[in-house]
Amino acid sequence: MPVLSALLIGLIFGAGIAVSGMINPAKVLNFFDLAGSWDPSLAFVMGGALAVTFIGYPMVLKRSAPLCGDRFHLPARRDIDAALVGGSALFGIGWGIAGFCPGGAIPALGLLRAEPVVFVAAMLAGIALARLLRGRGAGRSATGPGQGTAGQLRGRARR
Repeated sequence: MPVLSALLIGLIFGAGIAVSGMINPAKVLNFFDLAGSWDPSLAFVMGGALAVTFIGYPMVLKRSAPLCGDRFHLPARRDIDAALVGGSALFGIGWGIAGFCPGGAIPALGLLRAEPVVFVAAMLAGIALARLLRGRGAGRSATGPGQGTAGQLRGRARR
């Protein structure tokens, strides 16, 4: 059941990304082009996602566990360090250059075009490199006490 529900959720997410136009790098790049052919429509997509998260997240965390799991898997770390800032900057720069982020590139694989294939291959290589470097002590780890029931995690978040 968890695999089937994950597949269904992934298909719904991918359909939303496709309908919003985020699988089209030109649309994404136009969103970032404030001085040129700016397309603000993705701001509505992001605003909608934030609204759903703002309303839904507290509702979900009232549960003791997710519907298809025994516990929530939330990050344990709440600090902001150089690895987080650097990774965020690298993500944003890559998104601005390529017009793809993982959420848009993976559904775009269905278009059978070279660009998303190259992006996803580079993304997977970057993930492998990050894991290799993390194994050598570099990077940011989210392991630790971040796993448990929502109540336990909410209690920790308030401290």
